Amino acid sequence: MTSPSLVWFRDDLRVADNPALHVALERGGPIMGLYVLEESGGIRPLGGAARWWLHGSLASLADELRARGSTLVLRRGDPATVVPAVVDELGAGAVFWNRRYGGIERGIDAGIKAALRAHGTEVASFSASLLFEPWTVQTGSGTPYAVFTPFWRACRSLPAPRAPQPAPDTIPGPSAIPRSDDLAAWELRPAHPDWAEGLAELWEPGEPAATARLAQFLADDLADYDRARDEPAAESTARLSPRLRWGELSPHQVWHAAVQHREADASRFLSELGWREFAWHTLFHFPDLATKNWRAEFDAFPWPRLNRDHLAAWQRGRTGVALVDAGMRELWRTGFMHNRVRMVTASFLVKNLLIDWRHGEEWFWDTLVDADAASNAFNWQWVAGSGADAAPYFRIFNPERQRDRFDPNAEYIRRWAPEHLAADPPAPIVDLAGTRRQALDAYDAVTHAR
Repeated sequence: MTSPSLVWFRDDLRVADNPALHVALERGGPIMGLYVLEESGGIRPLGGAARWWLHGSLASLADELRARGSTLVLRRGDPATVVPAVVDELGAGAVFWNRRYGGIERGIDAGIKAALRAHGTEVASFSASLLFEPWTVQTGSGTPYAVFTPFWRACRSLPAPRAPQPAPDTIPGPSAIPRSDDLAAWELRPAHPDWAEGLAELWEPGEPAATARLAQFLADDLADYDRARDEPAAESTARLSPRLRWGELSPHQVWHAAVQHREADASRFLSELGWREFAWHTLFHFPDLATKNWRAEFDAFPWPRLNRDHLAAWQRGRTGVALVDAGMRELWRTGFMHNRVRMVTASFLVKNLLIDWRHGEEWFWDTLVDADAASNAFNWQWVAGSGADAAPYFRIFNPERQRDRFDPNAEYIRRWAPEHLAADPPAPIVDLAGTRRQALDAYDAVTHAR
């Protein structure tokens, strides 16, 4: 009789197109799922919005496994201790998981893999969250790409992403199930006060909802995506980013669904998947992306002393700048912000308020349901000018021009910051033209440091 297999779920909370689960099924024998809430080893703690989403996604995954005959065990702590302990309790002969690409995570996984193998346990990991493994896309000189366009061209020259695997109908579970934590006891969702009402109104975490959203996007919005994606009031963006962040959908599922549905209209959308790949490839080669400038010359940038009143005004959408306030309130209410507005709000923080990009990255990490270790930091450094393929620092988004161009009928402003449409709207907390000049003067320190 084949011994049980343990499938260690991480950012792949789905049963369809899950290579680790697929290999466990091919091996035969009982299968049990495990999720470890990692609280040591240097893993960055999840933000509040991410914790809210994780609760719902884990509850959904447990339902999906249970409906097919298996179960999900929850544990919290150091996976280097937890995973081997669960292997012993289950009597597992094999452990399978899908790969992670952060530096700390890779180290943790390598240590666990070596320890399990030393005790005779079969262990294997698989590619599941990226279309292309980071070590397979390099320049002719063998170095990582620093610019998106040639990176994506190189990706597209490789064999097409593999076809996704279907969800299994049944997953045989073990006869004896190890102890599991109670999900509610993890207190991932806020209680006093419960600030997540807006998140619950907009989102339903879990694989079934993710699959439904992908189908809806392809049917209703893909054909007009290239034109409407920059208009925040249109709500025609895919809104698949939290689904990909938590692995309720794989990029392979999204890629092939888009190509098969309407390949002629999919090019721009697929390049957004490519941008996500570029972020993760950058993190793979530069693990300190959330804390250090990718471009070392930006270490010389003369950030002034932090103005905490300005930071608080930005966080809560009280800057007196309509598009910035609208975006920050959308984020606070829903855990999400339109991508165009993310760029505008980030530029305003860094280049008008002259606040270090790391403060903005930390706020988005705490408030975005789709904040992941790569894209969040990568995009902040892109706006700041310190990252890979970054917008030049002297490119400063004018939030008033952006508003006129992308929200000409003030639909987005009316929804999130209606006081800016009054006869006497609030005044900006800083002068946009004056602070732009100050930012450019500060940038001289970077150019002179080269």
